Amino acid sequence: MKKVFLIFSCMICFLGVNGQKTLQQGLLTKSDLDFLQQLTRDVMDSSRIYPGQSISKDFGSNNTGGILIRPGGRNCYPAFWIRDYAMSLESGFVTSDEQRHLLLLTASRQCDQTMITKAGSMIPPGAIADHIRIDDSQPIFFPGTYDYANQGGKTWGMLPPYCDQFYFIEMAYAYVKRCSSAEFLKYEINGIRLIDRLEMAYKVPPTRQDSVLVSTTDDFRGIDFGFRDVIDMTGDLCFPSLLKFRASREMAELFEMMHRHDKAETYRKVVNRLKKEIPERFSDQRGMLRASTGKSGQADVWSTALAVYLGVLEGDQLKKTGQFLADAYKKGILSNHGNIRHILLSDDFSSSTAWEISLAKKNDYQNGAYWGTPTGWICYAIAKVDIPAAKQLAKEYIDDLRAGDYRKGPEFGAPWECYNAGGPQNGVYLATVACPYIIFKAE
Repeated sequence: MKKVFLIFSCMICFLGVNGQKTLQQGLLTKSDLDFLQQLTRDVMDSSRIYPGQSISKDFGSNNTGGILIRPGGRNCYPAFWIRDYAMSLESGFVTSDEQRHLLLLTASRQCDQTMITKAGSMIPPGAIADHIRIDDSQPIFFPGTYDYANQGGKTWGMLPPYCDQFYFIEMAYAYVKRCSSAEFLKYEINGIRLIDRLEMAYKVPPTRQDSVLVSTTDDFRGIDFGFRDVIDMTGDLCFPSLLKFRASREMAELFEMMHRHDKAETYRKVVNRLKKEIPERFSDQRGMLRASTGKSGQADVWSTALAVYLGVLEGDQLKKTGQFLADAYKKGILSNHGNIRHILLSDDFSSSTAWEISLAKKNDYQNGAYWGTPTGWICYAIAKVDIPAAKQLAKEYIDDLRAGDYRKGPEFGAPWECYNAGGPQNGVYLATVACPYIIFKAE
């Protein structure tokens, strides 16, 4: 009997409490996990901008009244980006004081009145900034600029990116759970309770009348996800719909904490609908999820792996997807030195571009470069069917970080933002280590 119980206990340790976040355990050796943990901690520290600190001659000092966390160290991205910060939160290296400051800063810069920019873009009530300036805390709702007066335009979207609203919810959820206080949800920012601001943000990304999927058109186009803001996509959008799936679960839990069971049930219904509609709408014959149903609607590696991690794909479909990704990895069309493309090499739109429509040239930046940010999601998905392959990919990722570790000197830069055809760009990049570390660390 004891032997049977021991085997069962080991299975629970391996499978996890809720069936999620399971197979990442053991994909890295202790030495490699310790290395990644310390590197992530150091990059996080390098990414901090302290009150009064100036990081660039082209920008003023941090006048926000607290510590900011930018997308990386050295000279890349001298502002506070909501999405990059939120994606690093589960690393465990952001203090509660930092979380509170950045949450309230973001909430205080939420759009409370419909605005139309000089470039003709619309900022609807509830919209969350893409990034916030460090000197005067002005919210910039569109990529491509630090200029508050001249933001937006057709190139960067007629509406703000659809991801930041859901990442704002992620920020609030993480802080409230950490403090175990539902009362904070009633805290007023500029006269509006935090929980009401979360609901305002949640409702910003548009849908079709008959669906809960995030959707866009040419006339009202918004960027689906900031890690591909130079890509033109239309139709139903997979990645922000996945973010909405997670945000819906979080909103349901927050309302349960407030004993608003009716509101919680409303969000749980959206969770169930998204779990059904996402695979139905975006799956191809191979088990991959398409990025969109319109322009640039190719199979999306990042969305597919995130869907596995979030539990949107299950059963036979999950096995099919995991096996296809494992096979793609072994064929050499998925990764390079442990870093991941948005699109498989086999799925490029043409000989001249990876995505159908892109501002970047082929094999550069978001149009075919290799990124470390999604490596953890990919390893998690592959490990569902082929643990040795997942371990090999994880090892390649760590070996690349060790070889280029920025702590060796100024001529080194890993973790890089991405690897272009001509070489890497933007060293000491936080998401490249924080996102995979969240997956790989033992829970």
